[in-house]
Amino acid sequence: MPRTPDAPGPGWQIGQVRGVPVYLGRSWPIIAIFIVVTFGPQVRGVLPELGSGGAYLVAIGYVLLLLLSVLIHEGSHALVGQWRGYRVRQIVADLWGGHTSYDTADTTPLSSAMVAVAGPLSNGVLAGLGYLALQGTDGGVPRLLVQVFVWTNGFVAVFNLLPGLPLDGGFLVDSLVWRITGSRATGLLVAGWCGRVVAVLVVVAAFGRSMLDGGQVDLYTVVWAVLIAGFLWVGATSAIARSSASRVISRVTVRQLLTRVTLVPSGTPLSRLRGDGDLVVTDPAGVPWGFATAADRARVPAGIGSAPVDAVARRQPQGWVAQVDSVDDDCTELIAAVQSADPAPEQLLVTLRDGRPVGIIRTADLGQALQAASRAH
Repeated sequence: MPRTPDAPGPGWQIGQVRGVPVYLGRSWPIIAIFIVVTFGPQVRGVLPELGSGGAYLVAIGYVLLLLLSVLIHEGSHALVGQWRGYRVRQIVADLWGGHTSYDTADTTPLSSAMVAVAGPLSNGVLAGLGYLALQGTDGGVPRLLVQVFVWTNGFVAVFNLLPGLPLDGGFLVDSLVWRITGSRATGLLVAGWCGRVVAVLVVVAAFGRSMLDGGQVDLYTVVWAVLIAGFLWVGATSAIARSSASRVISRVTVRQLLTRVTLVPSGTPLSRLRGDGDLVVTDPAGVPWGFATAADRARVPAGIGSAPVDAVARRQPQGWVAQVDSVDDDCTELIAAVQSADPAPEQLLVTLRDGRPVGIIRTADLGQALQAASRAH
């Protein structure tokens, strides 16, 4: 959901990529500590001369290299997204690696696929560069860190291309099905169910590996597999839910809810207004800031018609204007506008992309229409 400027961030901002804020998520220290605690003893086993302190310092170095890999992965998504016209809101490194948030109302199957493949491709490049660096790296700590860097990025590149949401490979499945069927909802549905299959296979593979390694269950591997599978299952289920929501949203068009309005400048005396329709009030620069219904105007006592329209207009929060390509569009942009505004507006002013106003829509009517469409669906 888009955040308002005053909303708290998802963590600690550590930089920007072409104007996009980059955050270290509040959950990231959890995975960092877990990796240090589990990787430190392994380092000491390989390089006992380091001692416990040195081994844990190396583990911290690995965590920082992993963070760099995550940020490059997500930064690649962001840069390609900007290239394809997305409005990228933020990049976050968190417990499960990271995520990049976009506004993608105008996306296409090709754009979605290109953004999805950018992340794993960047990890593949990092693994290749690490492999080249490995050829000239002596033993000891540097070689160990480069080896782990190569393995981690290679694994992330391959694993992320598995064909199921929420992995990047799932977005490729979504894009392919979307391109073939013409329905994004169908793409999400198929990719979501593929994600559930991938989640089950991850657990099966973990147990299978344990059986091949002597018939005893490797608790460490199984616990990791279950955690990852749980994350995949939740993401896949969310995609299936979005598919259903998308079908509901497609049943409600802007035209169904639209009420025509008249724009009037701030300060206009009520006595000069003709008709009994709804009004949208604009400031001296022509920016709409509020509305007045026919009922609002009717409540003005007789004899004070010289009062300005501002006296009865209701100021709306920033972001109450929703832009659409056509009044025959579905209500996706309307929902985004309601979610973006804080607090939610009573009314939405709907304009075309060129700024021409076409009418207002009551937020309550939008909610009722979506509920009715959901019941019908």
